[in-house]
Amino acid sequence: MEIGVTSFIETKPDTETGVVMSHAQRLREVVEEIVLADQVGLDVFGIGEHHREDYAASSPAVVLSAAAPLTKRIRLTSAVTVLSSADPVRVFQDFATLDGLSNGRAEIIAGRGSFVESFPLFGYDLHDYEDLFNENIELLLKIRESEKVTWSGGHRSAINNLGVYPRPVQHSLPVWIGSGGTQESAVRAGLLGLPLVLAIIGGNPTNFAPLVQLYKKAAAHAGHDVSRLQVGSHSIGFVAEDTEQAAELFFPSTQYGMNKLGKERGWAYYDRSSYDAAQRFDGALYVGDPETVAQKIIHLRKHVGITRFMMYVPLSTMPHELVMRAIELLGTEVAPRVREEIAKWEAQMG
Repeated sequence: MEIGVTSFIETKPDTETGVVMSHAQRLREVVEEIVLADQVGLDVFGIGEHHREDYAASSPAVVLSAAAPLTKRIRLTSAVTVLSSADPVRVFQDFATLDGLSNGRAEIIAGRGSFVESFPLFGYDLHDYEDLFNENIELLLKIRESEKVTWSGGHRSAINNLGVYPRPVQHSLPVWIGSGGTQESAVRAGLLGLPLVLAIIGGNPTNFAPLVQLYKKAAAHAGHDVSRLQVGSHSIGFVAEDTEQAAELFFPSTQYGMNKLGKERGWAYYDRSSYDAAQRFDGALYVGDPETVAQKIIHLRKHVGITRFMMYVPLSTMPHELVMRAIELLGTEVAPRVREEIAKWEAQMG
């Protein structure tokens, strides 16, 4: 059971002062967060690609590369790379470079993207949303398989027996599929035999169990070894010394972030009752003291089949020292508790 952190490198206004942090400052802070995550024994840190004023994460590979020589064992991944609007050759080169700098710790989580700002920015048509992803994942996996590539598609110039460099340290650079929870994404990942990450950010997390089973069924149908497949969760959360403190500290920024997106997407207003409901044991917020958060992650593993849990913190701007403390508690108290309990459970299951 792997435990980690994800960030979109938020630069939204401070909920108390209204001050907006510079992109440069927040970028430097997140490198410190990655270094701390490595020091406290977390398994993975992911940066999600976005192209908006309120996020500084347009280039995950560059940010992760800044942290690579400062860390020793933590895996470094995108969360996600918006592959539909990216050149697969450049994506592979960027993460192969990260793999070299980190001595074999790079990963890619590829997704279609729930934010679409990158499409007009890079000159892509949203009508080609699905076709672009299918074509680009095919090319990315082909580059991963072979140093010399011959390939042709409908949205990009053909490649005729050309080399793609540098090559990664890892024999096969890990590529995951990131999904917002659609059956199509789960089936696609299963048929390709790729690990799957689900964005479990609302409702009852156990409702995702049928989707995981569908993913495994598709993988088995395609002849892949289901026992080797990994399933991850990207879930919003925060850890503090006690649950009431965690809830109070995390609510203002979470409410701001939810309502900013909600205004764009037509969601209902996010108030304290919505937050409290999501914080319950059957809710999708992993907010509380270390034992509370650990038990919710354990439940997710047992009832959904998640083998990697990545806590998205913060959802909006929070003081850097609070984020650092949450990461410290996640690594030193939550992760050991989860691993211990899951190890016992798996031994009992045989």
